Amino acid sequence: MFNFSAERQRPILLLIDDDAISREVLATLLTMDDYTVHTAADGATALQLLDAKECQPGAILMDAQMPGLSGAELIEQLRARCPGSIFAISASRPPDAVMAAADGFLQKPFGAEALHALLEKQESAPGPKPAKSGFEPVVSETILAQLREMMSPDAVREIYVALVTDLARKLDALQAAIAGKDVDQIRRIGHSIKGGCGMAGAIEAARLGAQLEAGGNNLDNGARFAGDLRKALRNLERMLKTEFPA
Repeated sequence: MFNFSAERQRPILLLIDDDAISREVLATLLTMDDYTVHTAADGATALQLLDAKECQPGAILMDAQMPGLSGAELIEQLRARCPGSIFAISASRPPDAVMAAADGFLQKPFGAEALHALLEKQESAPGPKPAKSGFEPVVSETILAQLREMMSPDAVREIYVALVTDLARKLDALQAAIAGKDVDQIRRIGHSIKGGCGMAGAIEAARLGAQLEAGGNNLDNGARFAGDLRKALRNLERMLKTEFPA
């Protein structure tokens, strides 16, 4: 649908994601790769942007699982306002209804190359697989190297400062959800951690988020998960001090 020759501009993108870290990292990467990116924190805000003609995207990247208006219903309303392609993005496979309604799917974490491939109707390369054994790094060396190559050290540092701050806030919310035995909230927090930390390459925290999302109903392990997540947070703080001293 889109020609990425030197004579053509890349399509304007609308990124809809309720997770602030995912939005920041992905919007930064795509902007550095010469995309013009508009962002919205939820479906309602995205529809307002389109209705106000503040954004006329050639493609929309939409988180598949958000509070409020989301999923196939949001895709239907976006299509009524925008002729561009709509791609679902998520850290896990979206529901079948979303997969059927969207023009394609990108699994977090992904970069500009995967988006290029999807826009060109090519098969996206598989993302990095988690380590099965041995030492698990705190942050993906590949993603960290990509960020260092594309951005200034201060800009990369700001991403991880925001990540640490956001993760600490989600840890507090997780502990409250565990105390209140709120299984749905535990899973939502896990999904958000998986997506945001995955985009920033925080492997350890993203893995724990995925486990929380999958096993949020097992409240007996709640305290252990919270403890493991706190360790992951401390590891990220140490990485930040080592890699990006203030």
